[in-house]
Amino acid sequence: MTRARMCALAIGAFAATALIGGCTSAENTPEPSSAAQGGSITVFAAASLKSAFTEIGGQFETDNPGSTVEFSFAGSSDLVTQLTQGADADVFASADTRNMDKAVVAGLVEGGPVNFATNTLTIAVAPGNPKEIRTFADLAKPGTSVVVCAPPVPCGGATEKVEKATGVTLSPVSEEPSVTDVLGKVTSGQADAGLVYVTDAAGAGDKVTAVAFPEASQAVNTYPIAVLKDSEKAELAHRFVDLVTGEAGQKALAKAGFAKP
Repeated sequence: MTRARMCALAIGAFAATALIGGCTSAENTPEPSSAAQGGSITVFAAASLKSAFTEIGGQFETDNPGSTVEFSFAGSSDLVTQLTQGADADVFASADTRNMDKAVVAGLVEGGPVNFATNTLTIAVAPGNPKEIRTFADLAKPGTSVVVCAPPVPCGGATEKVEKATGVTLSPVSEEPSVTDVLGKVTSGQADAGLVYVTDAAGAGDKVTAVAFPEASQAVNTYPIAVLKDSEKAELAHRFVDLVTGEAGQKALAKAGFAKP
């Protein structure tokens, strides 16, 4: 065999080895995780969570560079209806266990929901309380326009419980699809009073005066949160739930007026 022939064979063998080594290296390179890749998750959350979850969402994006959180805030009953009709979301946070149970029964939830907060009703009135509403019974006085949440909505269910506990039946001028809509009726002057959560009244600042009433303790709402089974970003979704239930999330919720479950 000539010297030139031997060199050609050696070069060919070296090239083949390098090519195989390169392929092997590429095949063995691990794919980056979904968390490393980042991405966007959609959180369906009760309207009363808007302030606290917006803050938590900002923290989540800081903790997970390249990731974003999109929120859809509405009444819990409306949200679970959207989910059962096929709406895409990664996390569901309800203002009561009743609507979360609907999602569980429909097979939408991965694993079990986790309770992360509680909330209580209060009476929201115009600043300074010009109608001098002092008790729950005062809401039934003639000439007092009251707004409440519709019965399927958690704050509406809580209102019904208080009515039963007190024996006082209200005659609301409207029943709203979310607690934020009730608050809006009061702040805009369309109603004298509205039954909202303590967190919503606190968030409204000096736009309303909050009137606490002892019977509210008969209707404390517990808030559960869960990752949804069809989530395409399950790892990120679990990270969001962990943040909500962890120290940072609980601090943000407490600042907004929520109590621990």
